[in-house]
This record gives sequence, C-alpha cells and structure tokens, in this order.
Amino acid sequence: MTKISRRGFIAATAGFTLSLVLPAPFARAQGAPAAGPPTPNAFIRVAADDTVTVIIKHLEMGQGPYTGLATLVAEEMDADWSQIRAEAAHADDRLYANLAFGAQGTGGSTAIANSYIQMRRAGAAARAMLVAAAAVEWGVPAAEITVKAGRLSHPSGKEAGFGAFAAAAAGMEVPQDPPLKDPKDFVLIGTDVPRLDSVAKSNGSAQFTLDVYREGMLTVVVAHPPAFGAKVASFDDAAAMKVAGVEMVRQIPEGIAVYARNTFAALKGREALEIRWDEAAAERRGTARMLEEMAAALPQARTVEEAGDTAAIDGAAEVLEADYRFPYLAHAPMEPLDAVIEVTGGKAELWYGCQFPSIDRPTVAQTLGLPVEDVRINVLFAGGSFGRRAQGSAHLAAEASNVAKAAGRDGSFKLVWTREDDLHGGYYRPLTLHRLRAGLDADGRIIGWENTVANQSIMAGTALEMFMQDGLDPSSYEGSNDLPYDVGARRIAWARVESAVPVLWWRSVGHTHTAFAVEVFLDEVLERAGKDPVQGRLELLLPEATRHRAVLEKVAEIANWQGRTREGRGYGVAVVKSFGSYVAQIVEVENAGRMPKVTQVWCAVDCGVAVNPNVIRAQMEGGIGYALSAALYSAITLGDDGRVQQSNFDDYRVLRINEMPKVHVAIIPSTEPPTGVGEPGVPPLAPAVANAWRALTGQPVRQLPFSQLLA
Repeated sequence: MTKISRRGFIAATAGFTLSLVLPAPFARAQGAPAAGPPTPNAFIRVAADDTVTVIIKHLEMGQGPYTGLATLVAEEMDADWSQIRAEAAHADDRLYANLAFGAQGTGGSTAIANSYIQMRRAGAAARAMLVAAAAVEWGVPAAEITVKAGRLSHPSGKEAGFGAFAAAAAGMEVPQDPPLKDPKDFVLIGTDVPRLDSVAKSNGSAQFTLDVYREGMLTVVVAHPPAFGAKVASFDDAAAMKVAGVEMVRQIPEGIAVYARNTFAALKGREALEIRWDEAAAERRGTARMLEEMAAALPQARTVEEAGDTAAIDGAAEVLEADYRFPYLAHAPMEPLDAVIEVTGGKAELWYGCQFPSIDRPTVAQTLGLPVEDVRINVLFAGGSFGRRAQGSAHLAAEASNVAKAAGRDGSFKLVWTREDDLHGGYYRPLTLHRLRAGLDADGRIIGWENTVANQSIMAGTALEMFMQDGLDPSSYEGSNDLPYDVGARRIAWARVESAVPVLWWRSVGHTHTAFAVEVFLDEVLERAGKDPVQGRLELLLPEATRHRAVLEKVAEIANWQGRTREGRGYGVAVVKSFGSYVAQIVEVENAGRMPKVTQVWCAVDCGVAVNPNVIRAQMEGGIGYALSAALYSAITLGDDGRVQQSNFDDYRVLRINEMPKVHVAIIPSTEPPTGVGEPGVPPLAPAVANAWRALTGQPVRQLPFSQLLA
C-alpha cells in the first residue's frame, strides 16, 4: 500500500520516491517565475532490489534525455550505472515544469540545460537521506559512511545497498540545499555510459503509441481537408459503412472521422467516403506567388536590431546583394502522429509521445468538458519529432479528444495519421525569404550589413504567443541578429506574412534559414574581398566571441584546412551559435553531376559540460544527416491551386544511408553549464555545403534544396 508522508516522500513497501522541493533562488536562476512558492519535483524511486528509477520529465524521442538526466542523478547518488532505470513522467505541470520556460514540455534543446542542477540536487538529496537512514540503523555518525557504486559502507565493516535503507529513508527530512560534487570528482558525468533506452528499442520491448491496445479499442483515421482553410460542406458515409470492420463515421472539427476495428478497415472506409469540401476560405496561392508577395512585403519590414547608419552601404566602394529562398519543410519523423485516448467514468486517459503536456492536457480537458485533474497523459517514447510534436496549437490532442467526444460514448480510440496525412497536413518549417546587402570599403572591409527576413510567425495564434515581443516573433529571425562578427553598421528587419498554411518549429527553428543566409552571404563577401573563409571569419569575430573562435579554430585543425579547394574537391565552412551551443562545421564535397556529393563533415561543438560525450556525438551526427536531407532534397511545394504536391518519401526525398558522409566530431572541453545538442548540429551544415559547392564550381546557391539545380 502506498502512502504520502508529511515529509515529502511517497513511501512504498521497502522503497521510496523522492519529492524534492527546490529552493526559490534556483527556480529564479533558471528563468522560472520568481513569485509563489517553490514547486515539488518527484524524480527518484529507490526499490528494495537496489534499483534506482529516475523519472524523466522530458519526452524521449531519440535525443537522449533518459540517459543524460539519469546520469546527473546517478552521479550525485554515487550509484552504479547498472542499477539505474528511467521512465517517463506523466503530464503534471506542478511537478515537472521545464525550468527554462515554466511549463512542462520538451523543446529548444533545453532538457539538460534546465535540469542540470535540478537533477543533481535530487540525486544529492536522495544520497544524503539514504546515508542518514544507514547512520541511524548502524548507530554510527553519518560523516563516517561512504557511498561508492551504489553501496554504502562504514569502516567497521558494515555494508549494504540502497534498497536496505529505502523504506527508512522515506521518513527522513528532505535536505533543501544538498552539497553537490566538485566536477573534478565526477565519475559518470563526462563518460560514455550506455544509453538506457537502447536495449528496449533494439529488442522490440519499447512501447510506442502504435503498440498500445486497450480493450474494445477502435482505430480512427480522419479525412482532412485537401486544401488549407477548407472545411466540410457535406458528406455521405453510406459506402464507408459497408466496409467490413467500420463501426461508425462522425464529423469532427478537423474533418470526417472513420472508426473501425482495425487500421486496414479504417483506411478503406476513409477511401470510400464521399465528401464535398467548402474551399471558399482555402489557401489558393502556390509557392511561387507566395515568394513574390514576400518580396513585396520586405520594404514594410519592422526593424528588430539596428546599430550605426546603414546608409553607409549605398556609399561603399562595393555593394553586394543577394536573396535567399527557403521552402516549406515537413518534419517527417519515422513515427507519424498518433495517440490513444480512453474516456470512461467522466475521466480521460491518453497514451502517446506527448511533447508539450502543459498545452495538451488542458486542451483535452476543455474539449471534453472535464476538470484538468481528471485528464491523465501517459508520455510514451516517440519515434522522432524534430519539432512536429511540439504543437502550440495542441492540434493532435484536440483531434484525439474530438474523436472521443464525437463517439458519443465511453471507449478507447487510437487516432492514426499516415505518412500522407502528415505531409499533406501542414505544420511545416515556414517558407522564408532573406534579402541581404553589404558594403565594402576600398580595402575590402565590411562597413555595413542589412538582412531583411519575410515569413510567417510560428507563435502567433497559439498558446505560445505570450513569448512574442511587441508583436515580433523571435523564432522567425533568430540567428540573423546578435551576430558574432564586426560587420559595421547593421540593420536586421522582419516582415510578417500571413497564410492559411499551418507552420511549426522545425529542428533548430529560425536558425535553419538564418544560418544559411548569414554564413553563405558572409562567405561570398569574404571571397569578393580576397579573404580565406576561415581566416576571414576569425578576423571578423568580435573580442567577446571567444567560444565561436574556439570551435572555428578546432574544426579547422581537425579538418586540416588548406583552403577552398584541394584535389578536385571543394571545402566550405560555417559557424553558428544556437540554443546556447557553438558549432562549427567544415564539409568536403565532390561534383556528382550538377549536385554536390558530401563525402566528409568535420564538426567542433562547445555545449558546456559534456554530460555524455557519446550522446553529443550522436546528436551532431544525426543533426548533420537530417540537415543534409533538407539541404539536398526536401521541399514542400504548393501548386497553383494551393494544394501540397508531395505525399510520401518518393516525392519528399530524404537522405539514404549510402549518402551519409563520414563525420568527425570534436567536443570542446568546458566547465560552462551544459547547453543543448539536439538542434545545434543542424544549422551549419547547409551553408557549409553551399560554400563548398561554390568553391568547387563557382556556382552560388541562393535557394534550397540543391535538387532545384537539376530542374
């Protein structure tokens, strides 16, 4: 039987779960609201068999928080890695808020950054309480007890594992500010401990949403509008209801839902539907027209950063100008969207890879007319996301809830999106246009720089609009401002454009396009001035840009940089700070017939303390592969009727395994607080490839993907 003790523990038979209360000053330091009392955070469960289960508040979608956050706890507990387990936290803002933005959610490469001290303190508190319990039982001073590899011992010869004192520890006071280890004493942090999720994902025991089957569950697919902004005018489900296995058809706000006993029947039933769509308010513009209208909007752009008088550009000895165009991009994770919802007895329970529980949970409650406390979200593994599940609109949670509501009865329902649903369904990286101008003096020095960006806002109209600043969406232009280079007078501006096409963050958000525009244009400017790409950047870096300098020098060292071309190959470089981390990359390309073949990538990363170097290397490698897919092949395009022209991987091309380059990663040793690694490997890749291609062929790249060179 489980009970809650007055001292902040959930005590179970021969074990306990630590509910650590963080002091308010720490919460403020991490960016959480200063007002109000500190909130409890339940993160550790110690069992009688000595295992330590760490409750992970961040969605595990392949980027490694199970391993990284558990490492922090294990380090301070002095646990042995073999006894560490991890499981997902359920949706609960009160317990599991992300300290970077004050709500439960995974994004912005903040998992380790916001939890570094929090999880270490949780581990240190658990250790102190176990030691205190052992001291009482053994009748010795706590200071004489040592802990190593999950075993407590005393010079008298007494020794035991954590489990022996778990129950007693449940009655101990929770230390509010336990001392933390000096980094020089780290045993696990900074080492390549094995990932905690690898075995389950390798042997098939890991549970994803599609693995969830509830008694009497129906599978549901939805016929969504074929054009953005369209809605159902009328429908006929007679043919669909004749499909064996189809149980019912219902109209919901998102379209027409088909409920069936299995996925095949649901899909066949959807195919049989007859739907008439009202497209009076639908998006009718194609990609080309949208880009034309973006160009027309540039003169009305709002200034977001300005220093000096950029009129100096007009009087410069030489003026360079360039436009860079970026397509809509789908996230295309291997696991398309899905969710299981069960409504029974006036309560709702969901199972899925939920990335923003703080937004999804109240959305479910509001849709179903339930109190929030009667909604439980069980967070499962997700087969990738890259931003797709981080929905400010909570559209998946809303759709699943509407499916359950429209059924008109209690029951379990599995909502399934196909690959085609996802590629047609919107929520893309925004279509974007950059216009850059730079002025050079007679000595080739940059005396002025302008960058005007036009695209849609991701945050506007969602629960995340609160993060906009005076109507400006920083995620739309981040990386184009706050440059590390001395570029003279500068002006950065943003023109917000509107469309019915839903947009969403895509892995590394604004940096996906700003890094390309800045680093490619800068490379062209340096080339015009007769400067080497690496040396020219080093000369332009501001004195305070020491970490940019370190990764740039390191990547040049490991790549044996010798200039733009060598032995029939082109070499390009880019350096980008994103999500608090600094990444420089050099790529080697060959000419594969009007398209670059990327053969090698060298990468240097400074992400502060390297909690698990192997995870960091993997994230850099994965980011490079993901970015190379988009750079070479991927694009969502709208035809002249405003409809998406891609449907699956045959026409939304991604990188194939034989196209993956050899990747070399160097991690800069650092004592700075850890920062993100899930996204920062992406931004430098495409500009480095473009710079290498221009070096090899003389052909500038002003539009992505590279496959447009074949058109």
